[in-house]
Amino acid sequence: MAFDEVSFPLCVGYGASGGPTFLTEVVTIDGGYERRNQLWSQARRKYEARTGVRSAADAALLSAFFQARAGRARGFRLKDWSDFSSAADGTSAPDWRDQTLGFGNGVATVFPLIKNYGSGGVSYARSIRKPVAGSVLIGVGGVRLMTGWSVATTTGLVSFSTPPAVGAAITAGFLFDVPVRFDTDQLSLTAEDDHMGKAEIPLVEVRV
Repeated sequence: MAFDEVSFPLCVGYGASGGPTFLTEVVTIDGGYERRNQLWSQARRKYEARTGVRSAADAALLSAFFQARAGRARGFRLKDWSDFSSAADGTSAPDWRDQTLGFGNGVATVFPLIKNYGSGGVSYARSIRKPVAGSVLIGVGGVRLMTGWSVATTTGLVSFSTPPAVGAAITAGFLFDVPVRFDTDQLSLTAEDDHMGKAEIPLVEVRV
């Protein structure tokens, strides 16, 4: 699948609405009871970015970006303005203690970035594949590490030069984008006057 490591234009992306979608199979049995089967372990997000187009300049920028992506053919990065940070509120500056990625076993050197969400004693670990370059902070065993590790911003994998010690907590803070594509092959733009424009811009998250 073609994916371009470029960001959806921020002036257009700001104002996009949407959020996570799961897929659950629900079967009603005798007595009205239900059997539910969660088919997706990871949510897939959908967005509508039409409110981000506020001017003719925004419309022109969007048109160029859309044509370069060939509609649905090529993926790209989107900043979800409601949740783009490892911080609990999704928007504050990241801290290296924000998220626990796992624990060392003395052998493993690669750990994927995740963001944990929880409520009512139930937790959900979201895979983070597109961290923002230069934003990732790492700690091991309660100490921030300035060196001895690297992160792949195209996959979200953190690699250590030396395996973390057995039982040492690996923690991280970061900013991140969502990998998406256009969910249409036709861009519908409407010019309201010489200075304003509007568009239908459906976006959907892609697995990478």
